Amino acid sequence: MPEQIEIRILNSLADIPADDWDACAGADDPFTSYRFLRALEDSGSVGAGTGWQPRHLTAYLGGELIAAAPCYAKSHSQGEYVFDHSWADAYMRAGGRYYPKLQIAVPFSPVTGRRLLVRDGFSEMGQAALIQGAVQLAAENGLSSLHITFCTQAEAEAGKAMGLMHRTGSQFHWVNDSYGSFDDFLASLSSRKRKNIRRERRQAQDFGGSIHMLTGDRITPDHMAAFWDFYQDTGARKWGTPYLTRAFFDIALETLRDDILLVMAERNGRWVAGALNFIGADTLYGRYWGCTEHHPALHFELCYYRAIDFAIAQGLARVEAGAQGEHKLARGYLPVATHSLHWIADEGFRAAVAQFLDHEREAVDEDIEIMTSYGPFKRG
Repeated sequence: MPEQIEIRILNSLADIPADDWDACAGADDPFTSYRFLRALEDSGSVGAGTGWQPRHLTAYLGGELIAAAPCYAKSHSQGEYVFDHSWADAYMRAGGRYYPKLQIAVPFSPVTGRRLLVRDGFSEMGQAALIQGAVQLAAENGLSSLHITFCTQAEAEAGKAMGLMHRTGSQFHWVNDSYGSFDDFLASLSSRKRKNIRRERRQAQDFGGSIHMLTGDRITPDHMAAFWDFYQDTGARKWGTPYLTRAFFDIALETLRDDILLVMAERNGRWVAGALNFIGADTLYGRYWGCTEHHPALHFELCYYRAIDFAIAQGLARVEAGAQGEHKLARGYLPVATHSLHWIADEGFRAAVAQFLDHEREAVDEDIEIMTSYGPFKRG
C-alpha cells in the first residue's frame, strides 16, 4: 500500500527550518525564499492585525518534506493585485460571508512565480497534494474561497485540471533579446520611440545630481532610511497605509541585500528619489519607487531605463516592472499574461464567477493583442 502524503499547516515560518523550505522553493526566486517570507513575518508586515495571517501549507511523504506553499488567511483583499472586491461585494450582498478567505500568494508582490513549491522529483504529486490540502483547509474551516495568485502558467494548467477556475490578467515586461548594450535595445525601436527615450534619459540625468546603482554591501542603513521615506510617501498616496513596516527594511538590509538592486538619486548631499528592485536568477523585479523631490522623467530613468541597463549588464532575461501602467509600453515593456487560480465553496456563486472569468479572459487576450500591436518596436 503506497504511503500517504501528510499535510501540515504552519502558523509561522519559524516552525520549519530554512533549509527545508528552500529545498522546495529553490534559489531562483527571491520572493518565495525563506528569508523574504520570514522577513515579512518578523517585521510585522504580515501576521496579527494585518489581515494576512500565515497558514503555510507543507506536504510530507514518509516524514520528508516534498512540497510547501506560502499561504495566508485573509480578512480583506488588500495587497493582492488580483482584484476580487466586486466578488466580495456581490457575495456579501447575497447574504454570504466572503472573509476570511484563503490566499496562496507572496504578500504585496504582483510577481509571477511558482506558488506550489515542490522538490525535484515530486512535481505532480506535490502540486496535487498542496491544491487538495488548500481546498480541504478552506472547506473544513467554512471559508468562502481559495485563491492562488500570480502562479506560473504550468501551475494554472495543473490547477484547471483539478477543477480550479483560471483567471488571467496582464502586466508589462521587458524582454532581453540578447542585447549587448542599451543602444542595441534602442536600435530595435521605431525612430520616434528611440528619440523619445533618448530625450527622457537626457532630461532625467539633468536633474542636478547623481544616480547610484547599489547592491549587496554597498547598501547602507542610510540608504534604507532614505528609501523608507520614499516608500511611506508612495504608500500613503496609493494605498492609504504602507503595507511594509519600517522593520522590514532593516531586516532586508541584513538578510536580503544580495537580492536587492537599489537605484538612488542624490542631489545637494541628499537622497531625493529611489527605486527598489529584487534580483532573481534570470529576472529583475521592479517593486517600489518614491521621491521627495519631483524632477522630469526621473521616475522613468530610475525605474525603467536603469533596470534595463542592469539586466543587459548582468545577462538577465527580463525585467518585470510591477502591476499596471500602460505608459511602460512606449518604453519597451510589452504586455504579457498573468495567471491565478480560484476555488469558491458556494456552487451557485462559483458558476457565476466562472462565467465572468470566461468573458474576462477573452477581453484580456484582446487587450494584450491590441497593445502589443502598438508596441515601440520596428515593424517587420
